[in-house]
Amino acid sequence: MERIPMSAPDLDESDIQAVLEVLRSGRLALGPKAKEFEELMAEYIGVKYAIAVSSGTAGLHILVRALGIGPGDEVLVPSFTFAATVNAILYEKGIPIFVEVEPETYNLDPDDLERKITKKTKAIMAVDIFGHPAEWDRILEIADKYNLKVIDDSCEALGAEYKGKKIGQFGDAGCFAFYPNKQMTTGEGGIIVTNNPEIAKLARSLRNQGRGEMSAWLEHERLGYNYRMDEMSAALGVSQLKRIEIFLEKRDKVARMYTERLKKFSWVRPPIVKPYVRMSWFVYVITLQDGLDRDEVINELEKEGIPARGYFSPIHLQPYIKEMFGTKEGMLPITENISKRTLALPFHNNLKEEEIDEVVSVLQRVVEEKIS
Repeated sequence: MERIPMSAPDLDESDIQAVLEVLRSGRLALGPKAKEFEELMAEYIGVKYAIAVSSGTAGLHILVRALGIGPGDEVLVPSFTFAATVNAILYEKGIPIFVEVEPETYNLDPDDLERKITKKTKAIMAVDIFGHPAEWDRILEIADKYNLKVIDDSCEALGAEYKGKKIGQFGDAGCFAFYPNKQMTTGEGGIIVTNNPEIAKLARSLRNQGRGEMSAWLEHERLGYNYRMDEMSAALGVSQLKRIEIFLEKRDKVARMYTERLKKFSWVRPPIVKPYVRMSWFVYVITLQDGLDRDEVINELEKEGIPARGYFSPIHLQPYIKEMFGTKEGMLPITENISKRTLALPFHNNLKEEEIDEVVSVLQRVVEEKIS
């Protein structure tokens, strides 16, 4: 049994009341709360448009469609990410071209990115991994040079900043997600952000079964999806967003406590945060020294009631990707090496100092038994 939860949403009475008000109103979909959430999020990120959707995955899929990515189009994407990043490309029969990551931040490596551009390359899907912004100056410079579209998979990075500018303002459009382990939650849900009016208009249509803004009730201009956000989720989002800066400060405090305790050990590397970014902590991922069996460490921690997860397993080595594209081990040596050594420790807004001490103590005992 887990003594310390892996993650936990930060909910209070105001969140509960916000959802109850919607339930009492009887207006559960296509109502004012989703619109309010969109307006507040656009203001927070610093963009003109925000389009609330049913999940981060839905948002990414809509953006792939909205940018005209289709069969045979190559999209440069890291393999060190969550499957949804790549799945959104596959839904439209695009071809993911897997790019190496930087050995410090584990974000997409701009040098390898440029090396892998071909005549078929149409777009870049960058990921702000674990809430650390990607190298946006270089990525946008490369995109401009080769006339490529850019999607920011910022699903893990709400509130993060790159050189003083909020994530969500980079590229053609970005997308955030609000699963319960994220910085804030709407239960399930996501939101597209952009300054491009055409992308915003298309996204609004695609999430609502392809209906146009001026269409009659059952008229549909294009093939679309049911990717709408319901009113209960949006109400929770409005309530949570009011406390987002408090949440980010709480998460930063937990991360700093972990780092302070772990930096003295030679067998582990705490996360590296570049000096010109504001990290928005999604998870706290450590890197074990070469030679340690990460999965064994996770199993031993679990036996002690301390949950831990491998973050991430490379997408290019997932069975369905290997079957589709013939990808294999050895293609991305940095990604593959990192993926075998990274694990996420219990992490949420309200993790107590004594719980962090316990996690670190058990981790130390488990690892030092293996290297002694």
